[in-house]
This record gives sequence, C-alpha cells and structure tokens, in this order.
Amino acid sequence: MRHRIAVVGGGPAGLTFARVLHRHGHPVTVLERDPGPNARPPGGTLDLHEGLGQLALDKAGLLAEFQALSRPEGQAMRILDVDGTVLRDWRPRPDDLANPEIDRGQLRDLLLGPLDVQWGRMVTEVTPGDGALVRFADGRQEAFDLVVGADGAWSRVRPAVSAATPRYTGVTMVETSLDDVDTRHPALARLIGDGSVAVYGMNRNLVAQRNSGGHVKVYAQFRAPLDRHPDAGAVRSNLLALFDGWAPPVLDLLRHGVAFIHRPLHVLPVGHTWAHVPGVTLMGDAAHLMPPLGAGANLAMLEGAELAESVATASGPGDLDEVARAFEEQMWARARRWAEITTAGLERLVSPNPAQALALFDDVQPS
Repeated sequence: MRHRIAVVGGGPAGLTFARVLHRHGHPVTVLERDPGPNARPPGGTLDLHEGLGQLALDKAGLLAEFQALSRPEGQAMRILDVDGTVLRDWRPRPDDLANPEIDRGQLRDLLLGPLDVQWGRMVTEVTPGDGALVRFADGRQEAFDLVVGADGAWSRVRPAVSAATPRYTGVTMVETSLDDVDTRHPALARLIGDGSVAVYGMNRNLVAQRNSGGHVKVYAQFRAPLDRHPDAGAVRSNLLALFDGWAPPVLDLLRHGVAFIHRPLHVLPVGHTWAHVPGVTLMGDAAHLMPPLGAGANLAMLEGAELAESVATASGPGDLDEVARAFEEQMWARARRWAEITTAGLERLVSPNPAQALALFDDVQPS
C-alpha cells in the first residue's frame, strides 16, 4: 500500500526523509516555502557525526558521495585568549572521519538529487483528522495520510500537536562573512587555519569557521536583551565596541566582515513531547529546537532517515500510525539527552568565566 506522505520543509531533515523514502521506492511530497533551491543563502558549514548525520546519509545511499565532498581537515580547532595567545591548537589526523565538514549548500544539493520538490508552497496550517489536511497560503488545501513537520524553529505544523513555542535563551548571535580570505586576507586565513578559530571572553565569544572556496563565516555571541537590535549600519561599530580590547587580528574578523545578520538564539523546552496525534508528527528543530552546537542537523537527518525506513515498511493506515508513535518515543529520548548537553554547553560557552569554555573544549576533543 502506497501511503500519501508529505514532509513540510526542504532542509536537511525533510530532504533526508524524502531521499530515504525515494530509495525505498515510496513516493513522497516535499513542500518548501522558498521559491527555489537558491532563493536565499544556504548558510555555513555542518560537521556530520559518524553515528548521526553520516549514518543518515548511509541509509540514503549517499555516504560515499558525502565523503568525496566533505572536508575532514575542517575539524581543526584553534582557541585563542583575548590577547591573541594560542591556548589550544587541535588538528585531526588525515584518516579522522569522525566529524568532517560540508557546506550546507553542498549537502542540500546532494540530498536533492532526483527529488521532485514542490517549491513555493507555503503551508499555513495542518489540521489532523483521518490523516491530515494541509492548507496553503494561496488558499489551496491537500489531504495526506501522514504529514511530517520538518519546518524548523517557527514550524507551521507544530501547532497541530503541541502548543509549545520557542523561548529566547538570553544569547544573541551576529553572523558575518569573509570572502576570498586566502587572497584578500591572508593573515586572517592563517589565523583561522583549516577549520575554526575561537576566542572566549566574559559573556561573549567570537568564532570564525572556514567553509569551502575561501569563504569564512564569523559568529559573535553575547548576552543581551531580546529587544536589543541595533540599526544595520551600526552593527559593526557596536560589535567592535563590545569586543574592545581584544587582539587586533581577532577584531579584524569583524572589521572586514560583510552582511551582518542578527540571530537571537531560541530553544524549545528540554524534553519537549506531546500527546500523539494520528496523521501528524515532527522532527528536527520543529520538534526539539536546541542551541546550535553541532547536534541539531545531525539529529534531524537521522530522524528523517529512521522515520522514512519505518514508513516504507508500513502496510495499513493503523500500521502507519504505530510507526509514527514509535518514532516519536525514540526521538524524544535521544533529543532530550542532546538538548541537555547543548543547553549546558551554551551556558559554558557564553559564561562570566571564560575558563568554562576552554574546559568544555578539552572535554569533547579527543586526546
């Protein structure tokens, strides 16, 4: 029996779910609000973990292609003191494939492959009942046996199963970029190395992370009220004032940055669950939004792969409902553990005591 399955959201979770179903010969409708795959910048780089994101890609039959695109050297991590002193400088072995990096755009294109995504389909509401009814911004509606919400932090699917909404963590991130860093800013290229460089101060930090093609993403994190959102033209000067006194090469990451983007960090409650609703489920940030410390996309992709494998074997409507119910129980338990880890991690990385961040790095890096 071929169930009518829809996934809302064309990010890593939704595309992994669809790609694994496609591998099993099961049709799936991918609903994405963006008008096309290149409608907006895809974002920075992701480290895909062996037992999470890489396992998901293996289930999709894409692990070898991922390994050809990924950057194992991107796992390198250098930590500086605010005066520029090198405190830690860790580099992976050539054969270390535990958490290689891949640009989000490359991962998206890899997952898209043969999928037929319905672009420009903005979902406004999902109503359960004998499956689920999806309503769109253009006034149309469509019925499915199962709708999977993989539509991120501000999910339009989530209200069908849960009243939970994301809360502000007290930490804001401002993102900027450097292009052609190896030719235009060679000193900064040497500072960043093959992977990332991080500097931790009191209640603030600055991280620069190499992407492919000489592109670098720079992230400033600090504690601030939610309503503190300066005029776009003042962002650079405000950040330089916030990090005043730090080493000049570190501040150059901000001086040369372009296109500053303000991102207050929100989370869902740790251990977020809901009473099971037939015809609808969630995965990824829609289900367990947590601090962006490397776990979210990995969890979301594995969830997508696992749910797809189970859906592919479901026979009748009742069987499909049991598949979704069992998937939720497994997802909740694993997501709770990672939400606890990342919530505690954010507290240590943006802390009144910068030594807590350094100790966290020592805890997670291999010897």
